[in-house]
Order: sequence, then structure tokens, then C-alpha cells
Amino acid sequence: MARYTGPVCKLCRREKQKLFLKGSKCHSEKCPLEIKNYPPGEHGTGRRMKFSEYGVQLREKQKIKRIYGVLESQFRTYFEKANRQKGVTGENLIKLLERRMDNVVFRLGFAPSRKAARQMIIHKHFLVNGKTVNIPSYLLKAGDVISVSEKSKKMDIIHDTLRRTKDNLYPWLLVNKAELSGAFNEIPAREDIPLNVNEQLVVELYSK
Repeated sequence: MARYTGPVCKLCRREKQKLFLKGSKCHSEKCPLEIKNYPPGEHGTGRRMKFSEYGVQLREKQKIKRIYGVLESQFRTYFEKANRQKGVTGENLIKLLERRMDNVVFRLGFAPSRKAARQMIIHKHFLVNGKTVNIPSYLLKAGDVISVSEKSKKMDIIHDTLRRTKDNLYPWLLVNKAELSGAFNEIPAREDIPLNVNEQLVVELYSK
């Protein structure tokens, strides 16, 4: 599948907030958003852009896509699935994206970013309920257990990231650093997901 391969720090500057696409760099003083807190481009420092209603909705959609690392066709599929489910469509959309395996591996602290998690999953470094899963978009169910494969338990990237990660940071996840495993205990409530976005704007955009 095609992926954005350009400089990801520009994406954070475009959205004027940290999207945490660069791992530990996002938490350091080297984060470009800390140094250049204005949009990228030749006129980034002087341009004052006023967005239309459509523009505001589009920017919010782009922000969510970039945070979770999905492209337009895939994002649209998630939206249509969320729209068919019971409940609030916007909240359903975020919950679906949170269930992606690459996101859960990142949230558990086994990878420094969702992009790194995708690469590690593709290279078969993780198991789900004891079976190898190499599909980053795999949707986890409540009760699923994610573990590091035996051959990958000495990988520095996993141990380095775990050392910087607080224990059981998210109420719907349970991580066991000693065993290099984690459990997806339940589908999270929207208010528990630390995501500074307004998903209702995406619903309004796709409803036009």
C-alpha cells in the first residue's frame, strides 16, 4: 500500500500541533514544532490563513488520518463502517482506529511511533493470542493478548521504548513489561482516548 514518505515533522507544523509521528524526538527540544511554530513553506511565517467551514472540516480529517497513518480510501472505509454501527458515528470512527494493531502496539510502548509499529508488525515481531499477525490494520477485539515473538525479545527498540513508557498508561490496555506482552482489555470509551481532535467535523464533511 502507498504511504506518505515525506518529512513527517512538516505534517505537525501544518496542523499546528504535535501528532507524535517521530517517536522520542516529539518529546524533546529538537521537535521542529518547538523551533518553528508556524506552517511550513516559503510564506509560513507571514501568511494568515482563514479557513472556510469546509476548510476547517478538511483540516480535521487530515489531522486524524495523519495521526493514525491511514490513507484516504482506507479512512473512508473506516468511516462507512462506523456509520453503520450503532451509536455516535464520530466516536465509532475513533474507536475503530484505536483498535488497529499498529496503534495498540504503539500505545503499549513496544514501538516509538505508529509508523515504527507498522514496520515491526510487517516483519512479524508480534503475536496476537499466540499467533503471528503481520497486518498493521488488523482490528483487535476485547480480550486479545499481544506479545513480542520469541525471536524479537532482545530488540533494543522495544526495550528502549518501554523504559520511556509509563506503566499501564491507558485504562483499556494492560502491559506486562517483564513478559513483553499486553492485553487489549476492552474497546475504550471516547472520553478515555487522549486525542485532541473533533471527529464530528469529519462526520459533517462526509455528510455533504
